[in-house]
Amino acid sequence: MDLGIAGKTALVWGGSRGLGKAIALQLAREGVRVHVAAREAQTLAAAAGEILAATGAPVATVVADLAMTSGRNAALALCPEPDILINNADGPLPGDFRHWSREDWIAALDAMMLGPIEMIRRTVDGMAERGFGRIVNLASRSVKIAQPELGLSNGARSGLIGFVAALARTFVARNVTINNLLPGLFDTGGQRRHVDALARQTGRSFEEIWQNRAEANPARRYGRPEELGAYCAFLCSAQAGYITGQNLLIDGGSYPGTF
Repeated sequence: MDLGIAGKTALVWGGSRGLGKAIALQLAREGVRVHVAAREAQTLAAAAGEILAATGAPVATVVADLAMTSGRNAALALCPEPDILINNADGPLPGDFRHWSREDWIAALDAMMLGPIEMIRRTVDGMAERGFGRIVNLASRSVKIAQPELGLSNGARSGLIGFVAALARTFVARNVTINNLLPGLFDTGGQRRHVDALARQTGRSFEEIWQNRAEANPARRYGRPEELGAYCAFLCSAQAGYITGQNLLIDGGSYPGTF
């Protein structure tokens, strides 16, 4: 299928590794001009080289933090009028809410709620004026399957999703959609850091936790990043203009509910 987005411009936050890199790679394969913002120069350079080798498409990069005004300014200086915006930020490691300070909560909100909202604010009107826009927020299944050790992520990401629910419906008539992807367990460095933290907290081995989590999933495995990259690319496609305000699970069937 031709997704109809060749020549469009994308700004992908966190596109230097994991799920963000998979999204950037798939968009580049579709002929999108990809700009990647991430916090680490070394991983940015490596990802840009990998995408270039795989697709022949050069990738523009900038070292920037979605949670910071200076980072958002730097990303928009690199890509001032994106047609496609991917909001994606690392969630905090698991912990006990009794140990989280006000500063911990503010940092979580800045990265996973307020930063993405500010990026939407600064780009969505331009998309509407041009008659095309696709915004995808990479959130987490934890907003539907809340886990106590992920309270910072549960709270901040749920705030973003609640905000988007109304906003998405005010722009779809102008061919601008806003959706949220809710990934479950994926084989990424972020997932490995999460399991490593659980191992330290529980005294169980990394291998035991990693294997048990895969076996508990109906798919009996972790997701592959390229599966999410392809799903996200379709949400950014010309054909996806009738999909907006949705919270879309990609989790191997682990969410147990009917609705």
